[in-house]
Amino acid sequence: MIIFSTFFRQQTINHSYTEMMSSVWVREMKLKGQEAVLDDLDWQILQQLQENAKQTYAEIGGKLNVAHSTVFERIQKMEEYGFIKKYEAVLDSEKLSPRKIAAQLRIATDPKEAETIAKKLCGFDQVLEVSASFSEELMVLAKVVADDQAELHSFIARSIAPLPGVLRIRTAIVTRKYKDERFSPFADRKRVNSRKMK
Repeated sequence: MIIFSTFFRQQTINHSYTEMMSSVWVREMKLKGQEAVLDDLDWQILQQLQENAKQTYAEIGGKLNVAHSTVFERIQKMEEYGFIKKYEAVLDSEKLSPRKIAAQLRIATDPKEAETIAKKLCGFDQVLEVSASFSEELMVLAKVVADDQAELHSFIARSIAPLPGVLRIRTAIVTRKYKDERFSPFADRKRVNSRKMK
């Protein structure tokens, strides 16, 4: 008991200054009606997590001049309200599988079948991303990987082309990547300042 008491007293001393600094922030996530709104501290925590999600609460708190308990509480709230969906490792596909090729597929579809096609594509291990685009016609866009061009051709011919509603497929093989990053809202926070609670 003495050891634990000493530990918590030391923790209190160590964080007395950071707790005082954090008092200028809103300690609880702001609620407006049924919406949870992020403030400046929430955004800074999210940016730290996106740069390196392995950081401890204490490390993040040290960079932002707030207590680790404040960081913990904020992250819990953002997880609860769905701002943070999950944590995952970003793998370097070129180092792990240097011989694999990637291709971007533009699949023209019958509008009535587009959603069904997209859902079926999501079930293939070779398909990494699926999205939809509409200009003159409804397109399903997919990012696909394969060991070589022969395997890519076989996968497209046997698994995608026969799907009901597929009108035509245009394939572009990726030869070089210049930028490959995930979505980051920090460049324009004004457009993404609130999310509805579920």
